[in-house]
Amino acid sequence: MPISTSTDVVICCGQSEAFAAAIFAAINQGDEVLLFDPAYETYESCIALAGGIPVYVPLDPPYWTLNVDKLMKSFTSRTKAVVLNSPHNPTGKVFSKEELQAIAGACCKMDCFAITDEVYEYITFDMQKHISIATLPGMQERTVITSSLSKTFSVTGWRIGWACAPASIASAIRSIHVKITDSAPAPFQEAAVTALQSPPAYFKFLKAEYEAKRDFVVQMLSSLGFQIRFKPQGSVFVFAELPENWLLSDLEFVTELIENAGVAAVPGCGFFHADPNVQEYRNRYVRFAFCKSEATLNAAAQKMGELCKLQRMPGSLIRKKILE
Repeated sequence: MPISTSTDVVICCGQSEAFAAAIFAAINQGDEVLLFDPAYETYESCIALAGGIPVYVPLDPPYWTLNVDKLMKSFTSRTKAVVLNSPHNPTGKVFSKEELQAIAGACCKMDCFAITDEVYEYITFDMQKHISIATLPGMQERTVITSSLSKTFSVTGWRIGWACAPASIASAIRSIHVKITDSAPAPFQEAAVTALQSPPAYFKFLKAEYEAKRDFVVQMLSSLGFQIRFKPQGSVFVFAELPENWLLSDLEFVTELIENAGVAAVPGCGFFHADPNVQEYRNRYVRFAFCKSEATLNAAAQKMGELCKLQRMPGSLIRKKILE
């Protein structure tokens, strides 16, 4: 069924607002919302503000595969929606068609919404293809797609995003959007029209450029001892496991990295939400972004290489932890 641009699309101030408005439109007090863990940190905040209850379904490392049995056992009579982010932040996973079919089947069986975050839809690698769950049988009428201009066109500060949904839900999202921010910047909306009409060659170049940067960062991290068991299939992140012989946590390493190398990364523990006694690996991952210039990536590689040469850092936390 074709989407009506006049009734089914809501322009918002970035994907973040589109997602928040979608949650506020669909979730009532006490409704449960399933999320795949690890998960981008703002999803939980939006659900909590709406009075909903986040329920996390852990993806299985190191390849972050979906365990369908775990998914089905997470549904209850109070489940209202499933949040799906693919390509996935922080892992770079692209959900397979089989996984999407399992999620779609569960949504149809349990009569739930799917609320998606598809901001990395054009950034996939190694012949991987993004599939929106809304295209699967029975899902268009129960899916809210959120996305934005930010990642595809490198204009994160413009705050142009959108939600695509059945007319009745889109109307509720539009009402919430008007009350929160009133409107997205009109000049940037005009620019977005031009950007979205870019020729296929632009999107091909985008993938090739980011794939080369991904490969550079993966090779660099591997050479420093990081464990890259899963090569990102999409997005702009590498979710790397700390070297096996390093006893320090992700948070300790990132602190050391910032203070002694001037390189920023994100500790993985912030993306994990399930029981820490079950997720013993939650303090072993660090997220690195490769959506940077070649000069920045080369400088970061040099500084990280120097940091990891322990003989040059007699007082370092890394050295202390390894020698304990």
